[in-house]
Amino acid sequence: MSNDRVIIFDTTLRDGEQSPGASMTREEKLRIAKALERMRVDVIEAGFAIASPGDFESVKAVAEAVKDSTVCSLARALDADIERAAEALKNANSGRIHTFIATSPIHMQYKLRMQPDAVVEQAVRAVKKARSLCGDVEFSCEDAGRSEIDFLCRIIEAAIEAGARTINIPDTVGYAIPHQYAETIAQLLNRIPNADKAVFSVHCHNDLGLAVANSLAAVVAGARQVECTINGLGERAGNAALEEIVMAIKTRKDLLDVYTNIETEHILSTSRLVSGITGFPVQPNKAIVGANAFAHESGIHQDGVLKHRETYEIMRAQDVGWNANKMVMGKHSGRNAFRARLDELGIVLPGEAELNAAFARFKALADKKHEIFDEDLQALVSDSLAEEAPEHFKLAYLDVASKTGEVPVAALVLSVDGVEHKASASGSGPVDATFKAIEAIAASQASLQLYSVNAITQGTDSQGEVTVRLEKGGRIVNGNGADTDIVVASAKAYLHALNLMQAGVHKAHPQTDGV
Repeated sequence: MSNDRVIIFDTTLRDGEQSPGASMTREEKLRIAKALERMRVDVIEAGFAIASPGDFESVKAVAEAVKDSTVCSLARALDADIERAAEALKNANSGRIHTFIATSPIHMQYKLRMQPDAVVEQAVRAVKKARSLCGDVEFSCEDAGRSEIDFLCRIIEAAIEAGARTINIPDTVGYAIPHQYAETIAQLLNRIPNADKAVFSVHCHNDLGLAVANSLAAVVAGARQVECTINGLGERAGNAALEEIVMAIKTRKDLLDVYTNIETEHILSTSRLVSGITGFPVQPNKAIVGANAFAHESGIHQDGVLKHRETYEIMRAQDVGWNANKMVMGKHSGRNAFRARLDELGIVLPGEAELNAAFARFKALADKKHEIFDEDLQALVSDSLAEEAPEHFKLAYLDVASKTGEVPVAALVLSVDGVEHKASASGSGPVDATFKAIEAIAASQASLQLYSVNAITQGTDSQGEVTVRLEKGGRIVNGNGADTDIVVASAKAYLHALNLMQAGVHKAHPQTDGV
C-alpha cells in the first residue's frame, strides 16, 4: 500500500449502532454495507459477533454479501469472542478480526481489575489466537487517549510481534486534544522498534467536538487508517464523521498530502440512507451533508458565488452527491425518466419490484405536489426500501379537528387484519390525538421514545418525513412515514412501527463494550 493513502475504516454498523435507539436489523445492515461498498470504503466493521445471535447473523450476512471491501468483526481479547468472530467471517472474500483490550490505568484498575503484565499477556494471546483463524488482525488499545505512553509502546510492540498488522489508538472517551494526540501517534511510531510492520489507525470520539480534528492531526503525524462513521453516528456524542474526514483530505491535499479511495459522489445518498434507517436526522448546518451545507443566504455571498463559485465554496456540491441543476419531476414524468433520475442520483434499487413500488409512490405524490425534487425522490426510495412487515394495522380513514382555544380531536378507522375498527381521542395537539386514537385500538403498551419530523424540501407543500421510535420490553422499532400532510405522515410512521413490532422485527440495544 502507498504510504500516501489513508485507509477508511467505517464502523457505522458497529460503533454507530451503539447510539441509543440506532440499532439496525440484518436487512438494514446489508443495505448500508452495500452502500459503503459502492463508496469504496476499505474496511466495513459489520458488528460485534458475540454480542447477540442477531449481531452474529448480521456480520455473517455482510461478510457473504460484500466482495470489494474487507469485512471486520470486533472481539474482546477472549477466545470465545475471537472464535465467534472468525465463524461469522469464514465466508468473507476479505475478513478481519479486530480484537481489543483496555490499556489506561483507570480501565485496567476498575474495569479489568488486572495488572499491566497480565493485560500484555492477554493481548498477545488474543492476537495469536486471532491470527491462527484469520490472516488480517487489528489490535486496539481501548482508552489509549488516557493511557501511559510507555505502556502503550510495550503492549503495541508485543501485539505486532504476535501478528497484528493494524494497530488502533482509540480516543475512546473523546479526551484528546489535536496537538497532544498527534504527538502521541508520532512518539509511538518513533519509539516502537517494529512500528513499520503495522498500519497505525485512529478511532476518535466526539465528546469535546474534536473527533475529526484529532483524526486529521493523527494523519499528519503518520497514522494511515481512520475509523469513522456516516454522519458521525456513535455512542454519546458520536465518532469522527466519514464525510468530513474524506472531504477534508480531498479539499486540503495541499497540506495533508494524502488521499483516500472513496468515491465521494455517493456520500450524500449514503448519509440519507443511514439517517432514514436509524431515525437520526441530519441537522441542516451539518458539514458536507446538511441541507444548508452549500446554501448561501447573505447577499454578499450570493453575489460572490454567482461571479465565481470558489469565492465562498471550497468544494463542489456535486462532488459529494448534491446536484446543482436539480431536475424537477412531475405527474407527467414517465417510468423511464424516473429510473434515469434515480441512476443519476446514485440510488440503486434491488430489483423491478422495488422500482415499481417507488414509482407508484412517486405517482401518488405527484397528484398532491406539483413539483417533485431530488430530495423527494430520496425519501420515496427510502420509504419503498424501509423494513417491511405485514400490514396488521392499516389506516383506512383519518379526520383531525384542531382549532385555536379548543382541544384537538382525532377520529380514525383502522383496518386490523382486514376488520375495520373506529376510535377517537383528544390530545395536546393533532399528532398526540392521532397517536392516542391509534393506541385505543392497537393497545400495544409500547412507549414512544422518539418523534422526529424533517421537512424534505422547502415550501409549504413540502413532504414531511416522520420517524417514530417505540420501545417495549427492552426492544425497539423505528417506523417511518412521509406525506405532504404531517399528521398523516405521523400516523403512517406510528403504524409502520406497530406493524414491525407485531411482526417481531425488534432491535435489541447492542453490546456497548468496545473502542
